[in-house]
Amino acid sequence: MRAFTDLYARLDGTTRTNAKVRAMADYFAAAPAADAAWAVHFLGGDRPKRLLGARKLAAWACELADVPAWLFDECYGAVGDLAETIALLLPTGEGDDRPLAYWVERRLLALRGRDEEEQKAAMVAAWGELDGREIFVWNKLITGGFRVGVSKRLVLRALERATGIDTATLAHRLMGAWHPSADAWAELVSVDTGDADLSRPYPFFLAHPLAGEPEMLGDLDEWQAEWKWDGIRAQLLRRGGQVFLWSRGEELVTDRFPELGEAGRLLPDGTALDGELMGWRDDSPLPFSELQRRIGRKSPGARIRREVPAALVAYDLLEWAGEDVRRRPLRERRRLLVDLVRSLPQAPALRLSPRVEAGSWAELATLQAGARERGAEGLMLKRLGSPYRVGRKRGDWWKWKVDPYRVDAVLIYAQRGHGRRASLYTDYTFGVWDGDLLVPFAKAYSGLTDAEIREVDRFVRRHGRERFGPVRAVEPELVFEIAFEGIRASSRHKSGVAVRFPRIARWRRDKQAEAADRLETVKALLPKGP
Repeated sequence: MRAFTDLYARLDGTTRTNAKVRAMADYFAAAPAADAAWAVHFLGGDRPKRLLGARKLAAWACELADVPAWLFDECYGAVGDLAETIALLLPTGEGDDRPLAYWVERRLLALRGRDEEEQKAAMVAAWGELDGREIFVWNKLITGGFRVGVSKRLVLRALERATGIDTATLAHRLMGAWHPSADAWAELVSVDTGDADLSRPYPFFLAHPLAGEPEMLGDLDEWQAEWKWDGIRAQLLRRGGQVFLWSRGEELVTDRFPELGEAGRLLPDGTALDGELMGWRDDSPLPFSELQRRIGRKSPGARIRREVPAALVAYDLLEWAGEDVRRRPLRERRRLLVDLVRSLPQAPALRLSPRVEAGSWAELATLQAGARERGAEGLMLKRLGSPYRVGRKRGDWWKWKVDPYRVDAVLIYAQRGHGRRASLYTDYTFGVWDGDLLVPFAKAYSGLTDAEIREVDRFVRRHGRERFGPVRAVEPELVFEIAFEGIRASSRHKSGVAVRFPRIARWRRDKQAEAADRLETVKALLPKGP
């Protein structure tokens, strides 16, 4: 635990990428196998399900530190982080040099299934054994809030530095159901690279947003354009007579979409497809909100399958006849993909992503502008000579999205943020006019600068009205432009609409609240047709 805490301190103490990579590589090179595996797990963004609520931890810490709840709340408001507040208030032990794996497997995971008194005793004992820095990291692990400013890409770079194994191989080995253990670490760092197991998907190749005009990409003939669908990125595999459907979130979802399981069984053995998992009915894509009805259902019934049929819109071939074909150029992979999908007319859940043909960039721009009418978010532009890469590599794949919807709305509610923003009002609810009333329209948490956040915070404190638990109503004076990607009718929301990916585009200091948009204007944005 001490070594992992030291690593956390090194990572938290620098903003330099190379310093972070060096710190992780040093840890991986020296740590016991099981500890290194758990470090990969946590640093890569995985974390155990939260086992204890914040209120319980705060109450136990108050009792142990002998401070009243109001004083704890004041400290929390000043510090802005629950784990750090507890670490600062508690009496501490001398520190512990037992392995990280011991603390995770024997102490943290052992909390699962225990009653409250047993959990309290276990937490109090742990706090008494650790020093202040270790308590802070331990609390972060317990609350599921462990974040230290590194991405999975940086973890892979550190692993490559520590082991000498290339990042592509490491990324492949970490895909899918990778569970941290000493054995898993040994397999991860094995010099034998011919180890792709039966079910494991490939790391996804991700596109960059197109900045500037598409003409800068050169000759249109060197590019393939496709619709950018609004679904879930997925890979469909058939190996060893079995079918596996993986989401980009590395979740195996085959049982949730049996239509794709049936289609996958028609694929030749040794095939891996990349595509978009979507709701698809009557030869048209369904809104993402319809697909959401199926995402959480582990065993979908006949009714939901009729209402929201699922399909994989395939746009790349990664494995063919058991061979990894990602290094072949896209034009060759596309030819194989077209032949494959067209040979399977009996698999309606497997669809080919069509190419969008145009004679010039200007003509393609006209088609891109009408993407929403086709149920798409814009276009994907892919260089025909490109291999299928790992991660977000610039230059070969671009997403050319249509401009977001924009609405001017009034700030009507505010709530304090979390973590280091716990002392500031940073979570906002915005309203639009419905007659003479402002009705809640969207919530947004991003888009303002730090200086603007502090300014809004001062306004909320000076112009706040009644409270509803942690939510504070404010005088309806501030107007903001809210951008969002999609909109649909919703009976669950007071406004009658729900929007997708809302964020603050800008502060409309030039507008009075009375000039904000009206609900009928917002509803006019709703898609027409099914």
